Order: sequence, then structure tokens, then C-alpha cells
Amino acid sequence: MSVIRQDDLISSVADALQFISYYHPLDFIESLHEAYLKEENPAARDSMAQMLINSRMCAEGKRPICQDTGIVTIFAKIGMDVTWDAKMSVTDMINEGVRQAYMHPDNVLRASILADPAGARTNTKDNTPAVIHYEIVEGDKVDIQVAAKGGGSENKSKMVMLNPSDSIVDWVVKTIPTMGAGWCPPGMLGIGIGGTAEKAAVMAKESLMGSIDIHELRKRGPQNRTEELRLEIMDRVNELGIGAQGLGGLTTILDVKIMDYPTHAASLPVCMIPNCAATRHTHFVLDGAGPAVLTPPSLEDWPEVTFEVSESTRRVNLDEITPEAVKEWKVGETVLLNGKMLTGRDAAHKRMIEMLDRGEELPVDLKGRFIYYVGPVDPVEGEVVGPAGPTTATRMDKFTRQILESTGLLGMIGKSERGPVAIEAIKDNSAVYLMAVGGAAYLVSKAIVGSKVLAFEEMGMEAIYEFEVKDMPVTVAVDVNGESVHNTGPEMWQKIIAEQVS
Repeated sequence: MSVIRQDDLISSVADALQFISYYHPLDFIESLHEAYLKEENPAARDSMAQMLINSRMCAEGKRPICQDTGIVTIFAKIGMDVTWDAKMSVTDMINEGVRQAYMHPDNVLRASILADPAGARTNTKDNTPAVIHYEIVEGDKVDIQVAAKGGGSENKSKMVMLNPSDSIVDWVVKTIPTMGAGWCPPGMLGIGIGGTAEKAAVMAKESLMGSIDIHELRKRGPQNRTEELRLEIMDRVNELGIGAQGLGGLTTILDVKIMDYPTHAASLPVCMIPNCAATRHTHFVLDGAGPAVLTPPSLEDWPEVTFEVSESTRRVNLDEITPEAVKEWKVGETVLLNGKMLTGRDAAHKRMIEMLDRGEELPVDLKGRFIYYVGPVDPVEGEVVGPAGPTTATRMDKFTRQILESTGLLGMIGKSERGPVAIEAIKDNSAVYLMAVGGAAYLVSKAIVGSKVLAFEEMGMEAIYEFEVKDMPVTVAVDVNGESVHNTGPEMWQKIIAEQVS
């Protein structure tokens, strides 16, 4: 019988969350690098290069891989013979570990959790509470799986109650294109099959705790229907040509993980949850001997990758940009941004729309400016800003027309595609949408050389900042004519892959 001390669980959870904030699992890095080496679409290849460079930088600097440091999910298996030397409940111990991790002064993690989700949506300030799943098992150990899941990928989760005779593969292939690129591919798909609706969802999430091993499975061959499904889904999804960041390419997913459970004869529940390019999870076991010890990977395990910018790449001064100059930009081209840009995401846009509706003057003049959809991590140790990667642009689609027409905003920067409503507004106003790479937040932050809050300071990371940037790389995703690389890229690469397969 083991005795688990309160402080050991708290510190182990805290250490694990700090660990996964800046260390990718090496199986992910190896798989992403393999995809990078074989990628034929230059835009997708450059995106993966930025992800790999960002990953190494985070491992070296011990700073977050992504500015969205996630909602914490815990799978706790507690042995029946465990006893506790503790005054707190297990749930309270875990949440204290989360609190300590996210408020660590040497590596501040962004607090993204809001209480009263259908009401005031008030930030809890320390990223608690975690979502915890318990299982009581045989033995005298405590087995903990820890993950931090970003909102961009979590928001793309899909669930369906299929008929028993329906094809799971066909549903997945039909559904993936509807998810857009806000989940920052290439990543993993976690799929839960069977049980009940809630069981399928929990299994889908738990399956993402596993390591990437699809290559080993392909080499030895499938031994059951679940393994056959993994390979079928992997191949069919990659044949869609969605590619890294939705730009079109050979690799959309790196692995498919599946868990299943017996279900009712009339039912076939299926849940699919994607993991993004900032996949963060680890595992530890407590046996009473003290806190968990997590072994850092060696920096030698990261591949040497460079992001090359050609001499012909367009450099832009945002302080002097004109609507006429923007009309020359071509969809899919790389642009290096210099000068001053504004920031603002969901809460700031909602506030600005409310002010416009009341006829009030905005606190910031947007005319001719560019706005970056971002909620940065707080800076530490002299940083200008913490990791500051883009957030999902489609969440701002409903605000886009009114903002463009009322303010004269010239351009927007975010991640993933824009929807038809936003694209039409961009076209009608001769504006432009640029895409930064999701999953390269620390790398992006190094292009930010100045930062100050201009409005809505009480919103914290949702405030409107002014960033000064130097050679910040972006891709022209929607041009003034309304052409979108997220439409043209996957269409082209789906045809190319189909020709290669045939």
C-alpha cells in the first residue's frame, strides 16, 4: 500500500504542465519533420518549417509553444490500495497544481478559462478549474495523464450518432473539410467509437494521449478492425489535400488514434477531436516515493530546419501602406510586415461593434490600419511580449463587414480561413486578409519589437495593443478580389494527390 503526499501530487501536476508548455513530444517532432521533408507545396512546407523552428526555440527558451496555453484535461487512474497524506480533495490538489503552473513567474502561461460560460464569462485568472476524468483501478499507484488543449482545435470537435450500417470513414472524410484550418493542421485525430454520446467524447480525448505510431502500424499491418480504420482514415483524409494550415499539401494529419467501447445494438456514437500542431501531453505515475520526475528531451533531438525568405519576398511598411499598394498583393505570396499594427480579437471586436451601434467614437482610429487577431502571453525577463501567435480568424467573421465599412480598416491578420460572409465583405471593401502560422507563437513574438496597450486595458490579453513588428512573415490568404488560398490551395492539391495515387 502506497501513501501519496498532497504536495507530491500538486507539484507533479504543476511541473507536468510547465513541461508540456515548452516541450513537444518527440514523436510529434519526428513525424512533423518527416512530413516537412516530403512536402511539395512550398507554402505548406514553409509553415511546417516555422512550426519546427518555433518548437526548438521554445525548448531552448522554456516558453510556451502557443499563446493559447489551453484548458487542462486530466485522466487520473487511482489505485484502490492508495492512501493519502492530504487535507485537500484530489480535485483540489490537481487544481492547485494547475494554479501554480499557470502563475509560475519564470514562464507565465495564459489564463484562458472563463467562469459563467453562458453569462458574464469572467476569467478565473489562474486557468482553473481543470477538466478531470477519474477511474478507480487495481493497485497502489496514481497514474496521471496531463494535457493542455487549445481552443482553436477543441472548437472543431465533431460528434454524430450514426446508424450501425453507416461508414465511419465516409463520415470522417465528409466532416474534415467542414472543420476548416482553425485546428492548425498537421496534427492528430482522436476518435471515440461506441458506448454512449458522452463516452465516445471522453474516449476521443483520451486517445490523443497516445504517441504517434501510425508508421509502425503501417509497417507491421493491421491486426483488427480498429487498426484498419486508423489506416483508412489516415489515407483518405490526407488525400483531401488540405495540408498544413489549410494551404494545400500532402499532409493534413500525422496520425489517427481510436478508442472504442461496446454500444447499444441500435447505436453507433462517434466523436472526433483534432489535436493541433501544439499538441501537449505527458504522463506520470506516483507510487509514494515522491513527486514525479520528468526527463527533458535533448535539444539534439530537434532537426536543424531553416525558414528561408527569398530576395523577391515583398517587404511592407505598415506605417506607409496605401489601399493602392494592397491591390498588388497576390493570394498565396509571402509578405514581411514592418511597422505598427493593432491587435484585437473576440471581446475587443464585440466592444467596438457595441460602441459603433451607439454612435460612439472608437478609442482607436482603424482607418488604413491592420489588426492582428491575437491574445498574447504576458512577457517575462525583458521580453517585449510573450508568445503571440494568431487566433482563429473565423470567429471575427460576423464583425468584419461592419468594422471594415465603419472604420476604413485595411487589413486583418489571423490564422486559418475566412468564411463566405467575411470574404464578401473583404472584397466589397478592397481589404485584405493575411495568415500567420498557428503553432509558431514564440517565433512570431520575436518579430515584435514594441508593444503598448491602446484601449480596453481591463480585458487583459483581449485588450487592443499596438505592436511594432520587424519582418513578421505572413501569407496573403484573401486578396482584394476575394480569392482565398484556403479554397484554391486544397482544390489544387487534392487533384495533384489524386493523380499521384492513380
